[in-house]
Amino acid sequence: MARLFLFLSFFVLIACSSGKKGDSVFNPAKTLDLSVLKTKQTIKGLTVADSFPRNITKGKKDWNLVGVRDWCSGFWPGVLWYTYEYSGDETIKAAAEKFTLPLKVIAYTPAEDHDIGFQIYCSYGNGYRLTGNEEYKKVMLAAADTLATLYNPKAGSILSWPVKVKELGHNTIIDNMMNLELLFWAAKNGGDKKLYDIAVRHAEVTMKYIVRPDNAVYHLARFNKKTGEFIKGQTHQGFADQSMWSRGQTWGIYGFAVAYRESKNEAFLNTSIKLAEHFLNRLPEDGIPYWDFDDPKIPNSPKDASAAGVAACGLLELATLVEDEKLKEKFISAAENFVQKLASKDYFSGDTNQALLLHSTGHYPKNSEIDVPIIYADYYFMEAMLRLKKIEKGEMAVVNAK
Repeated sequence: MARLFLFLSFFVLIACSSGKKGDSVFNPAKTLDLSVLKTKQTIKGLTVADSFPRNITKGKKDWNLVGVRDWCSGFWPGVLWYTYEYSGDETIKAAAEKFTLPLKVIAYTPAEDHDIGFQIYCSYGNGYRLTGNEEYKKVMLAAADTLATLYNPKAGSILSWPVKVKELGHNTIIDNMMNLELLFWAAKNGGDKKLYDIAVRHAEVTMKYIVRPDNAVYHLARFNKKTGEFIKGQTHQGFADQSMWSRGQTWGIYGFAVAYRESKNEAFLNTSIKLAEHFLNRLPEDGIPYWDFDDPKIPNSPKDASAAGVAACGLLELATLVEDEKLKEKFISAAENFVQKLASKDYFSGDTNQALLLHSTGHYPKNSEIDVPIIYADYYFMEAMLRLKKIEKGEMAVVNAK
């Protein structure tokens, strides 16, 4: 009965929210309502608190689960916190608390990689923002200190993958821009002020060596681990070193916007704008990016709904920061277009499986997670919808931990 109700609700949603061009403006509340319903159904099937949804195999309905140390572990509790924020449902809050708690260990053990920000800020960060729980704050401060141990002062950046130092030297990836927010937050909430300096320096180095003259980004920059000398920029998950891996571009848009918000360094804002403009200018006709803009198999190439979701959040962040009203309107409109397309029957899963979104691509070169639901797509989709709701209410505030 629950699945039948979900199935019917999905088609009501489509009928109400996806009209022709010129019809009423897309209303994210309708999709949020259905997302709450889907999330509550998923909670019922998840009983082990330290097992977290990551992806769904094609043809299957249920999430494949991963452990605490997986880089995606923080996104499911993050989805729960966002769902609770919108719904006020105490059963969802209880689930969010349940799935947040096991991640505490990450803050108090040696750093395995840069993903501490994704793991802790998405879970404990949203939890602290919504509840003010002082225990959450303690964990976040400890996590920031742990993340900072990966900083190499010679290179001026945070090491992304310690396990790849022998192969790549000191390596920094564009994704790491998203983890700086934890450091910025900690520096102004009782943590060591050096965390701010590390975050700013990391953003400066990323801007210098990962952002290319064509306003696209390398996925990865390599440095001499002893001297800090830059060696080369290259890809890891993209098609080629000089191609534009779509999700990497969106990490840059969002990450540099946050870096500007916290530092007021105009160079970061200009970089975010340039990355955003380049991304929007290269979108295919249907408005959802392929996994890599330069894949020669296009149009027979998989899409990446997660990149669209991250882009929407990054653009809405930018809209809170730019002073030019036309640019502000452009970024809000583009973000709304992404969310509306993701909420359509082509991308919203309906009764297909437990996820919210279909058609994300994780690591194409390794033939991993191709054209499947992935949990971080759901996370940024939820965040984008909540941001749009705030804008509807006249609140241009960001959705982040205070």
